[in-house]
Amino acid sequence: MLKLSRLFRFANAARLATYLIALWKLARHPDTPRAAKWVALAVLAYAVSPIDLIPDFIPVLGQLDDLILVPLGVALAVRLTPRPLWEARLREAEVSREQLPRFWWGAALIVLLWLALLGLFVWWMVRLFGGA
Repeated sequence: MLKLSRLFRFANAARLATYLIALWKLARHPDTPRAAKWVALAVLAYAVSPIDLIPDFIPVLGQLDDLILVPLGVALAVRLTPRPLWEARLREAEVSREQLPRFWWGAALIVLLWLALLGLFVWWMVRLFGGA
């Protein structure tokens, strides 16, 4: 039950924004372990991506993926990071909560990634059904 209460604590929307800013700072910090950087970047990419694994228009399930996957990703990044390093990034994020980082290149990269995946899917469908 303790783990469930931690999950709901991570899911608090205002707090979640602070955690995402802390993940951004963590991913950019030179002392962050490589695995933690990759997890942090993946969580950030999923959080800002306009496309979800389960679309938001599906009742309940559409919001559950954001409510569960993002906090679990944050928890994994925290677990992979040395405690003093994470706590320092979290304090920095709490101080600069009103100053959101601007990463247009990140948004453009995500859009390009989804377009490439869509292109591969269309190419696969044409190859699959084009020969029939």
